[in-house]
Amino acid sequence: MPLVKKSIQDRLLAANIALENALTDTEILGLLSEFGYDETKINAGKELYNSADEKFQQQKTEYGEQYAATGVLQTKWDTSNSFYIKHVKVARIALKNDYGDYLKLGLGGSRKRTLSGWLVQSRQFYINALGDAGIKTKLAEFGITEAKLQEGRNLTDEVEAANTTHKKEKGEAQQATLDRDKALDIMEDWLSDFIAISRIALEDKPQLLEKMGIVEPS
Repeated sequence: MPLVKKSIQDRLLAANIALENALTDTEILGLLSEFGYDETKINAGKELYNSADEKFQQQKTEYGEQYAATGVLQTKWDTSNSFYIKHVKVARIALKNDYGDYLKLGLGGSRKRTLSGWLVQSRQFYINALGDAGIKTKLAEFGITEAKLQEGRNLTDEVEAANTTHKKEKGEAQQATLDRDKALDIMEDWLSDFIAISRIALEDKPQLLEKMGIVEPS
């Protein structure tokens, strides 16, 4: 039967049980002290646990912020795209006989599905439309006023800003994962010796090993 890998939360809980009971049970502490694991040394292990637990919680926080940023980005993109697509459809009618303007606004072909591609197309449309008096006049005849063009540009800018925030949060979440994993590795490297010594020190006291959450492998 394949072994079920323990979750990080379970690994941290097991570490805390072993360390806390080693520190608070005078009999366990006395026996471990004979093998070099006195209160000071075990407290050093507890600090490694505290660091790993802190990094674990921080990683959860950072990923929560990343997910929130993803939601904001998607909402702003959906809102802006709905606005933009309507303008594209109208502009294709308004500029159908002005091929140069048609190309200037990037009206040919399909709209990009990737965010980066979409941002390029949307910026091209609004920047060039707002910067050309002739285009603005033609679009205004079909209800796309300069104010609406500016609103579309502003919405595009909001998407770009949200994307920047999302990338920042994603990077911080990835770094938090690396920091968490490193702290866990350091803690568990220390614990491996601690548990091995505990098995020796308490081999005649199985109830004490059980109190520390250390069970004999089946």
